[in-house]
Amino acid sequence: MNIGSVASTHALPESAAYVTSKAGVLGLTRSLAVEWGNRGIRMNAIAPGPIPTQGAFSRMLPRPDLEELALDRNPLHRFGTVEELANLAAFLISDGSGYINGEVIRMDGGEFLQGAGEFTGLGRMLSDNDWESLKPRKSSPAK
Repeated sequence: MNIGSVASTHALPESAAYVTSKAGVLGLTRSLAVEWGNRGIRMNAIAPGPIPTQGAFSRMLPRPDLEELALDRNPLHRFGTVEELANLAAFLISDGSGYINGEVIRMDGGEFLQGAGEFTGLGRMLSDNDWESLKPRKSSPAK
């Protein structure tokens, strides 16, 4: 079981390394499904959309108004939950999904069906100060 991201299929501003790494996870999932399938080992992945966590939301949605815009793009008008992600993962590793192999399950409330990923349009809405706040902060060297 791997965890990718809906970002693996979209161009996102200031996120080249993240998008590239998540696309690699999905490629790895599909390749190992073929390579290991004859050994009885299945490989699947989940590509979640936005799930509120401190790490993700503090960087990708640094202002409350951006969070509301992201909600407006989703047909369910809500974000996913960690519990929903865990439930899907439990199903995909269970015997109940024994014939599912090499799949990437998009878990985004249907957002992809109405356009590109949740953060794609946000790049045009962020100010220079917003972009500056998203950059990693340099930590001081250990003494």
